[in-house]
Amino acid sequence: MAQEKAYFEQVNIENEFKIREILKELPPFCKEFFIGIEGSTQSRTRLAYAYDLGVFFHYMHEENPVCKKMEIRDFPLSMLEQITPMDIEEYLYSIRYYTKDGTEHKNDERGVSRKLASLRSFYNYYFRKQLIEKNPAELVKMPKLHEKNIIRLDVDEVVKFLDQVENGTDLTERQKKFHEQTKIRDLAMMTLMLGTGIRVSECVGLDMDDVDFKNNGIKVHRKGGTETVVYFSDEVRDALLPYYNEREKITAADGHTNALFLSLQKKRIQVRTVENMVKKYSKLVTSLKNITPHKLRSTYGTSLYRETGDIYLVADVLGHKDVNTTRKHYAAQEEDRRRAAAKAVKLRED
Repeated sequence: MAQEKAYFEQVNIENEFKIREILKELPPFCKEFFIGIEGSTQSRTRLAYAYDLGVFFHYMHEENPVCKKMEIRDFPLSMLEQITPMDIEEYLYSIRYYTKDGTEHKNDERGVSRKLASLRSFYNYYFRKQLIEKNPAELVKMPKLHEKNIIRLDVDEVVKFLDQVENGTDLTERQKKFHEQTKIRDLAMMTLMLGTGIRVSECVGLDMDDVDFKNNGIKVHRKGGTETVVYFSDEVRDALLPYYNEREKITAADGHTNALFLSLQKKRIQVRTVENMVKKYSKLVTSLKNITPHKLRSTYGTSLYRETGDIYLVADVLGHKDVNTTRKHYAAQEEDRRRAAAKAVKLRED
């Protein structure tokens, strides 16, 4: 029997191997950067950096007069100082829409901002180490980000969504065949996510022994590696317990014996599968909203804030390290509360 690794340990290992593959196509000096930040960043952050740097160096090789003269693997560290702020601005402009290997890519303002942030971290590392004397990335202004409206399910939409998950009334005939096999699991997952606000990665990473029905709690592995207990209501318990009892009778594939949520192949369910699940059911409820697992999280956060008015509690339950992150996402609700406050106090009796 294969030795079972913890889900998040396995994800970190897979990400590390992906980073090493990308590094084979980057200048050799990049390896020092990834080794240097290993202790202070998550593997998925480093993987995002690797992808972003791959796009950057590919663009420079194709478009920059200095870089065109040599292969990417031959770029010396000194080349970083030859790149100007204007070069970086032209790069950011170009990646809004570009084609690579026959595939079209695009980046919205947040995608462009993230790529500049990756470059800044990259340049800052070598600048702090005094390996370069110039830091052109720091001279490029971050793009202005426009606030996005929070997309979430309304109260009536949540009811319809869970009804579809449970009954599958409006599914196609082909979908209904699969639904019969997965509806107990699907209802457990969707109710759990809507009733706790956990991330999709936290949900798929749950193990059997992470669930405590005595105290109605689940142990989740947060971003950054911390573990915490998130509590759920009796309504969530009523959806989760039938699946848990069913899961105890299933013999999972080797390496997945402790996973809570299983695919039809009896392996730990994947994030992409849950994304497709949410999309399938939400399309039956609303065609105007692009509902993702993260939008289920926003739905829970909005409901919790409306009921409690406690932004610090919402931040804690959602696992936000900085309450300002929470406040930014739920600013619209704070505005509603401030408007209500204007009518709450009367100076004279009517």
